[in-house]
Amino acid sequence: MSEEKKAVPEAVSIDTATIKMLHIAQERGQETIFDRAVKMKQCNIGTEGICCKICSQGPCRLPMTKAIKDGAEPDTRKGLCGASPETIAARNLVRMMAAGCASHSDHGRSVAETFRAMAYGEAKDYTIKDELKLIDTAGYFGVPTTVKEGDEEVPRDKWEIAREIADIALGQWGTQQGQMIYPRRAPQATQDRWVKHGVWPRGIDREVVEIMHRTHMGVDQDYRNLLKQGARCSLGNGWGGSMMATDLQDIMFGTPYPNNGNINLGVLAHNKINIIVHGHDPLLSEMIVAAVHTPDMIEYAKTVGAEGYVVAGMCCTANEILVRHGMPIAGDYLQQELAVVTGAVEAMVVDVQCVMENLANISECYHTKFVTTMPIAKCAIGKNTVHVEFEEHHALDIAKKIVKLAADNYKNRGQVNIPSETNKMVVGFSTEAIKYHLGGTFRGSFVPLNDNIINGRIRGVVGVVGCNNARMEHDRVHIDMIKELIKNDVIVLTTGCSAMACGKAGLLTPEAAAVYAGPGLAEVCETVGIPPVLHMGSCLDNSRILTAATEVVKAGGLGKELADLPAAGAAPGWMSEKAVGIGQYFVTSGVYVMLGVPLPIYGSPKLVEHLEVEMEELYGGKWAYDPDPVSAARKIIDHIDKKRKALGIDTARERVLMDMADRQKLEVA
Repeated sequence: MSEEKKAVPEAVSIDTATIKMLHIAQERGQETIFDRAVKMKQCNIGTEGICCKICSQGPCRLPMTKAIKDGAEPDTRKGLCGASPETIAARNLVRMMAAGCASHSDHGRSVAETFRAMAYGEAKDYTIKDELKLIDTAGYFGVPTTVKEGDEEVPRDKWEIAREIADIALGQWGTQQGQMIYPRRAPQATQDRWVKHGVWPRGIDREVVEIMHRTHMGVDQDYRNLLKQGARCSLGNGWGGSMMATDLQDIMFGTPYPNNGNINLGVLAHNKINIIVHGHDPLLSEMIVAAVHTPDMIEYAKTVGAEGYVVAGMCCTANEILVRHGMPIAGDYLQQELAVVTGAVEAMVVDVQCVMENLANISECYHTKFVTTMPIAKCAIGKNTVHVEFEEHHALDIAKKIVKLAADNYKNRGQVNIPSETNKMVVGFSTEAIKYHLGGTFRGSFVPLNDNIINGRIRGVVGVVGCNNARMEHDRVHIDMIKELIKNDVIVLTTGCSAMACGKAGLLTPEAAAVYAGPGLAEVCETVGIPPVLHMGSCLDNSRILTAATEVVKAGGLGKELADLPAAGAAPGWMSEKAVGIGQYFVTSGVYVMLGVPLPIYGSPKLVEHLEVEMEELYGGKWAYDPDPVSAARKIIDHIDKKRKALGIDTARERVLMDMADRQKLEVA
């Protein structure tokens, strides 16, 4: 790399471990995503969404001139077929939604298929770990959990319940008639909006396919109609594929409750076999965790001279094994290449999504085995690239094969540079865990949260989620936004790489409240014993934010639908199509969603107006954009204050913080 084409480590990240490893990679002439972001500039026309590649008569590019932008001349731009900027940008955007929804929901399909195999005794390495969640989930599907024997109702066999759930759940991907089941979990007033505007999803796969049909050349040419289908598709993901996957994973692997964890590249060990599991599918990573704890694998580590194993996560697979097992996180999306640069990783084991192809290249410079495992996600390059196909019917045996491969590679290590940085954090705040913390073991309730929002101690709730983006300073946008929010008494729910940024910055401990939170939020956190930022899991688990928000509505006093809540969502560093699908299902659910990276729409003023203004009239939620994280946080707070005023809770009230005795007086839900 020439000097002018290198990233300046101190300028591209606020994380010291990342900065250290970038210096090492550059000294060795090894290129990373940070360097490529300097070398490759973005396409201005593409970022505005006005390049059409739908047919071979193009690509047709419709750049927006200053005169059009200023209104000095009419907007007469057209593609070869006559497509307007609105049509082109809307087609591009809803195709992003379709891809994002397909990614999360196809992950969900894999979970449902494995759940069904488990329920029918075909995947014996998986089992039911949370029977209470099984019973709750049965209720959402309308599956009876008791059977009448004589005059008595007795519990049904758990495996019978699981089999019935499995068959209904898997059918939701291919439903052809009627409505999907899971969106009925939303508040009734929110459901009524969806029915009124015709966006209740029919089947997960159907909505994705319909987008692809509508966006074919010469089909749907009304940007509002295209976005209506995008809204319906997104609901099929957020209130369908993703939400079902989260529930089924909880049943199989356990519902997360708060536990301790560690994060950053310093979790890797000099004297142990380091295995990184990377991607988004916990079906494999759960088995890797199980495998390294079996007696035969423990003994095998000793035979190669190691003192055991470190199974560390990367990206959202990391969050999955963290919230359930306390396994450490090595890093986020932008740190995946740098983990290999430590020279300490025996195997980088990947499944699906957010896996850089350059991992194969960077692994060539070290002893690391780059292990692909999924039939839909292979890599064609690299002598260190190995494909070990995962199959749920023989899950533990395959996991052991991968662990053994990593152990055999331990002897091939060269120079090792493990940075010292690690941070402690408290994670695992599922909806059930939040309810427990607020109401106690037997009387879990969201009423204490509602009371403290109503009395002003907590100003509002914001979900800050999403990816890292190499076009922005690593971690900065997440941390600056979140610090501004909690300073102003806004409690934050976080998932994905945003949650990892918070962990590295020390925001995921109860002690952080006294340092960073406003006085009202700090007092609540101290009393309840929670951090001011609650780690809820992986990006698939954004559905937990929806269920938590629904519990707030059900608890009363803060409106009748999600759009009434003093709440918002934000993805300050998003980069993947999944984020567009996620953002749209929050908007369609009635949530104000702030982005720090623009949607590819700003070459089409009418489409911008539809997304940032008209959608609020339809669904109660809308999109917003501000690249400055502090300014964006202030806009979110203004939105929360507007919602508080509409609810009549904007004036000061007597603040009563409920103690355990108060909570024990609550009625059992």
